[in-house]
Amino acid sequence: MNNPDFNSPEFGGIRNEAGTNRFALSVSQWIIRTNAIGIRASAGRYGGTFAHKDIAFEFASWISPKFKLYLIKEFQRLKIDEIQRLKLDWDIKRNLAKINYHIHTDAIKSNLIPEKVSKTKEYLIYATEADILNLALFGLTAKEWRDNNPKQEGNIRDYADVSQLVCLSNLENLNALFIKEGINKLKRLEKLNNIAIEQMIILTNQHIIKKLK
Repeated sequence: MNNPDFNSPEFGGIRNEAGTNRFALSVSQWIIRTNAIGIRASAGRYGGTFAHKDIAFEFASWISPKFKLYLIKEFQRLKIDEIQRLKLDWDIKRNLAKINYHIHTDAIKSNLIPEKVSKTKEYLIYATEADILNLALFGLTAKEWRDNNPKQEGNIRDYADVSQLVCLSNLENLNALFIKEGINKLKRLEKLNNIAIEQMIILTNQHIIKKLK
């Protein structure tokens, strides 16, 4: 994988000889004959054989089944931990957007939806307000995204990156405030779009992204 100059034909000869009574191979001979890297041998008081950790792990696994089992178990544990940590990290950011969405919809219900409005009209009002945020941040409505991505499952927000989710949370809070202040939809869209542009410029800075992740 890491040595394009490895002498494979010579290695094939060594492999065929291995196991016979006459076979003997020192580390130095192995390096010379196969042009190996990642391992070296030196003589003298402070000499010895030194290998890359990948080679050392393989050698230790070969001489100790117990060590090999520990290595396998530790790898599995780390992968499970990684999966759970990344899933939790995503859920926190996704749930942050969902929590703020409830604040947002409560503001709509208190300030935009007339009393005794039909459920159909209520849904349309919610959808319209959601699309104000979609337009401000993504530049298109939920329907436009679905039309452009017929094979994708979920919605446009499910495919947002970390910086977009952070910005979306901020926009939801601001839109709720703008609604309470009685600002009309077109003006809110303009204000939210300008804010989204400013925040995304900051959030897409590589230094900021590393902190978010």
